Amino acid sequence: MEATLLGTVFGLSPVSSERVVGNAVFPSSKSKPRRQTHRVTAINSVASKTHVGVRRIQKNEDGAKVVKLVENPYSGAETASPDLRKCLSDFLEEARDFVGGDDGPPRWFSPLECAAQAKGSPLLLFIPGIDGTGLGLIRHHKKLGEVFDVWCLHIPVRDRTPAKDLVKLIERTVKSENHRFPNRPIYLVGESIGACLALDVAARNPNIDLALILANPATHVNNLMSQPLVGMLNVLPYGVPTLLEEIFGFKQGDPLTAMLDALTNEFAVHQIGGAGGGILRDLFTVSANLPTLSRIFPKDTLLWKLELLKSAVASANSHIYAVRAVTLILLSGRDQWLLNEEDIDRYSHTLPKCNVRKLKDKGHFLFFEDGVDLVSIIKCTYFYRRGKSHDHLSDYIMPTRYELKQQLDDHKLLIDATSPVYLSTLDDGKMVRGLEGIPSEGPVLYVGYHMLLGLELGPMVIQFLKERNIHLRGLAHPMLFLNGKDELADTQMFDKYKIMGGVPVSNFNIFKLLRSKSHVLLYPGGVREALHNKGEEYKLFWPEQPEFVRVASRFGAKIIPFGVVGEDDICDLVLDAYDQTNIPILKDFMEETTKKAGNLRQGDETELGNQICYLPGLVPKIPGRFYFYFGKPIETAGREQQLKDKDKAQEFYLQVKSEVEQCIAYLKMKRESDPYRHLLPRVLYQASHGLSSEIPTFDL
Repeated sequence: MEATLLGTVFGLSPVSSERVVGNAVFPSSKSKPRRQTHRVTAINSVASKTHVGVRRIQKNEDGAKVVKLVENPYSGAETASPDLRKCLSDFLEEARDFVGGDDGPPRWFSPLECAAQAKGSPLLLFIPGIDGTGLGLIRHHKKLGEVFDVWCLHIPVRDRTPAKDLVKLIERTVKSENHRFPNRPIYLVGESIGACLALDVAARNPNIDLALILANPATHVNNLMSQPLVGMLNVLPYGVPTLLEEIFGFKQGDPLTAMLDALTNEFAVHQIGGAGGGILRDLFTVSANLPTLSRIFPKDTLLWKLELLKSAVASANSHIYAVRAVTLILLSGRDQWLLNEEDIDRYSHTLPKCNVRKLKDKGHFLFFEDGVDLVSIIKCTYFYRRGKSHDHLSDYIMPTRYELKQQLDDHKLLIDATSPVYLSTLDDGKMVRGLEGIPSEGPVLYVGYHMLLGLELGPMVIQFLKERNIHLRGLAHPMLFLNGKDELADTQMFDKYKIMGGVPVSNFNIFKLLRSKSHVLLYPGGVREALHNKGEEYKLFWPEQPEFVRVASRFGAKIIPFGVVGEDDICDLVLDAYDQTNIPILKDFMEETTKKAGNLRQGDETELGNQICYLPGLVPKIPGRFYFYFGKPIETAGREQQLKDKDKAQEFYLQVKSEVEQCIAYLKMKRESDPYRHLLPRVLYQASHGLSSEIPTFDL
């Protein structure tokens, strides 16, 4: 009965009469399919929405140019809504189907929402926490299913399989799948108790390619809380579920339960904001589903789970030194029952490849928390891979419209305050406002000036996606991609660069990106330009050697020189690297940061080799305006042999550098004639023409 129900709810393969997952066999369902909820319908309607297109010029079979309208999924990202994910009420509703007549051994199931994974996706095995239902990732199923082959372990309420046998069950599945697909990594996602079981499996299989994601791993049992709980459970009667139904009238179909369900749905539909709204909504949800909760956690099951917890924690702690898998630990800030920060610190130093990500103001049940998106976390930590190691090209997951909206929100103040002007150049040399002159097809290499602190980067990358659906893959200093024990600071401050496709700068990465016909953003001046000193604004610090010329010509890439000005209109640099060397505490911090970050130009005796990592002291101004100017694309196609000559390559390189300097000089001159360079005229213009109106600029 239960196996049939699970097959119906979670959409097991209709091709065969049964599906074997791990050691579980699910017969094909012959019962009526479960009704679809309103949330699923809403998701489908959002997915089918048509977005505004962008024009792309392509050549037909005769070589003639034709203009095609291509859908741009990022247009209108300012109004994008978060993905409509399931919530606590969905978990309790679906868990209700799991606990009725819940017999049999633990087994795997694959959720229906996870059926859209791409070919070659890695396997993700979810090992549940104390509830055992396997539905702990229900809010994340849809997004996980797009990039993983997701299986979830269901441990029936009446099951009493000890921890060591659960480890063996998971291990059999791991070995079986590794035998079938030896080159595919296997992810073990464990929550509390499940995290301990995942560690044990990894310790027993050091030669299998495993990746562990441990959410609030149970490192110890807080006896101050567990002992009174055990004592209370021992004196409670076994008929608590029946008592709840008889005393409070919480029965499915009763008027009181229906009223609570209606209130819960009302909260969900109107999206009552703030933490208070979420707590109140969850309170109604829990109240309406007390019988379900009491059946998931009957007295004898809770007592057994506590014993299971103790044995799992003890086993994981004793085997931790044998783990060789790469590990990501997700740590809540408000989980004090099963977590000990000293133990987590020990884990992070014991596990050879461990990254700890702290999520403040989150509770024990991390995957049910608002604001926690497991796929986004995996993106930001570069934890996703289809092979032996993460590939910045093939393993990159494009941002969603809502993730782009979050980037817009993060940069909203800067964009609104500076009202950026974008200029580009058509093939015939005509300058136009906007990005119409940018080639649609790659490979394209954008080479330009890096503002102080890279202030231009966010607005520019966002504008390219919104206006042209062109995704710039920026090459950045490796210090932005540090994880784990070598981090310079809270690495979450660099999440935006990872979400938007940043790649550590190296010759090999430039080669791979151009080979794949990407749009690549390169700053030859790098850190030295972005962390310049007083009086060095708009000065290029480029290497003497033509580093990017030959690789660009090898793939026939177009090179677009560009300039950007405006940093001196929004802030004054009052404390630079030279000033900070005279302040002992800042000098020590600067030297330590520079040492940890590393110098990519080590040994370069020019000014470029003086790469000091420091935090500039800035005084803000009433904001002026940012100006971007993208010059005419420079062709390298057909010039590979010519540019192999050292002198020719150097001449070409200096031409590109000169073009960038000319772009900067043009913008500095023309902004003087912009009547809307300063904030007040722009505010008055938008007040009379509307906030969404495009503010004019100087004559082109």
